[in-house]
Amino acid sequence: MRKSLLTLGLLAATSAPVLAADYTDGDIHKNDYKWMQFNLMGAFDEKPGNSSHDYLEMEFGGRSGIFDLYGYVDVFNLLSSPSSDKADADAKMFMKFAPRMSLDALTHKDLSFGPVQELYVASEITWDGVRTNAAKGTYGVNQQKIGLGSDVMVPWLGKIGLNFYGNYDSNHKDWNGYQVSTNWFKPFFFFENGSFLSYQGYIDYQFGMKEKYSEASNGGAMFNGLYWHSERYAVGYGLKLYKDIYGIKDSSALESSGVSHYVAVTYKF
Repeated sequence: MRKSLLTLGLLAATSAPVLAADYTDGDIHKNDYKWMQFNLMGAFDEKPGNSSHDYLEMEFGGRSGIFDLYGYVDVFNLLSSPSSDKADADAKMFMKFAPRMSLDALTHKDLSFGPVQELYVASEITWDGVRTNAAKGTYGVNQQKIGLGSDVMVPWLGKIGLNFYGNYDSNHKDWNGYQVSTNWFKPFFFFENGSFLSYQGYIDYQFGMKEKYSEASNGGAMFNGLYWHSERYAVGYGLKLYKDIYGIKDSSALESSGVSHYVAVTYKF
C-alpha cells in the first residue's frame, strides 16, 4: 500500500483522535506505506563555513511491518560548476538513514502511555564518504547512533518523532556523546483543490561530546520549513538555525553558528 505525502498530510490534519498503533491482533503490516521524492535544493550560507550551493536530494521513507524508515541522499554541485562552493570540496555527497524497529509490532503489545503512541529501537547513520586524515586536515562524517525512539502526540503539531541516541564515531572508533532528535509535519492551511501549506522541520541536538574529539561539548541545528504541497509537487522555503554544529566551536575562521536559508522544488513518486 502506498500513501502519498498529500494523503499523510490529510490524515495528520483530521480532527478525529489519533490512536496508538495496535498490533495486538498480530497484523503488523496493516499500517504499511512508502513514499519517495526528489528535491532540487538551493542552500545559502550553510554552516559550517557559509557555503552556498545547489544539490539534488533523493528523500524517502515508509513503514513495513516492524520497520519504520526515513532517509535521504544528497548529491552536490549537479552541473559540476567550477564556481560552486562545492567544486573543490572533499564531500560530493551526504547520506542519512534512520531506521527504527517498532517494539509494539515486535511484541504484539500496546506499549503506549500518555502522549507516547509507539516505542522503537531507533538508529541513525550519517556518512559523507570523506576519508578522515588529520595530517591533511580532512574530517569525514561517519557516525552511527542507536537508542530509544518514540512517536509522541503534542499540542497543535500532532504526532512527532522523538528519538534519543548514543553516538558512535567511526572516525575515532569510540562513543562520543548523545543526540536528541525530533521531527514534525503539520499541514495547517488547505486550499479548495486539496493542496495545502505545511510547517515541517526537525531538531538534531548533540551533547556530552568529548573534549578530545570536539571543540564544543554540545551543538545542533533546527530546521523550520514552510511548504506548499500538491499530490505530485511541492515548493518550499526553510530557515535553519545552527549552534556549534558537529561540535565545531563557532569562530571567525569557521562559522558554525548562525542562520542559513534553503529553497526547494519537489517531485513526488
